[in-house]
Amino acid sequence: MSKLNARDEARRAAREVDGTSRADYSEALERGLLVLTAFDHTAERLTQAQLARKLELPRATVRRALLTLAHLGYVVADDKAYRLAPKVLTLASAYLTTNPVSQVLQPQCDRLAEVFQASCTAAVLDGPAAVMIARALPRHTLPIGEGIGFQVPAAQSALGLVLLSGLDDERRRRHLVSHAGLDDAGVAALEKKVAEVAEAGCAYVAHEVEAGFHSAAVPLRRWDGTPIAALNIGTSVERISEADMRERVLPALREAAEELQPQLV
Repeated sequence: MSKLNARDEARRAAREVDGTSRADYSEALERGLLVLTAFDHTAERLTQAQLARKLELPRATVRRALLTLAHLGYVVADDKAYRLAPKVLTLASAYLTTNPVSQVLQPQCDRLAEVFQASCTAAVLDGPAAVMIARALPRHTLPIGEGIGFQVPAAQSALGLVLLSGLDDERRRRHLVSHAGLDDAGVAALEKKVAEVAEAGCAYVAHEVEAGFHSAAVPLRRWDGTPIAALNIGTSVERISEADMRERVLPALREAAEELQPQLV
């Protein structure tokens, strides 16, 4: 049996922590999904060799996954490379149409985007990232950039810090150790930062995800008080000042979160 690379060892270690037995886990399915998620706006077309290097997987494994995904209609061959096929949208569509949270949040995102003439986003925690499940832009703004499904680093973004603050201490530390790639000192520093966000009930972050961009976020709680998502306003520092983000935007976000809570079941 070939020696596991570092990434495979980390994946198997994470499964052991989660209590999933090797017999119950399909590594073939995992690797097929890894191939799908390797494509993004910076890598729209990838060859087998490029995917193998990016994912640190054997080229033969990548080839089998690609041929299977192509047969199912999720990727298409493009010369010597592959790209995602429109069918992948059915995966996101299934989530959005069956998840009542996204449907409830979108109207509020639309309203807040118009009020502040800035992007308004709702997100949930997914591994090392905060993933957008609802998003709105002001009507006059061209829809340039990423939308629903886009990810931002949880450890660096206002959305992510709020989402991490909703975890209990044990889950939070396990999450940071597994996904943030930090040493003990780094984990301790981030835990302190997240604890401050939890105490404040909000997060403000500037220039971390993108230079010249800042955002404010608050937790979204369901009817029983359990945090399930985060809501934020983000824009350039020139459009809305830090003072306005704290004095005008954050109160509006809190008010929206309170209005939404009875609807989040």
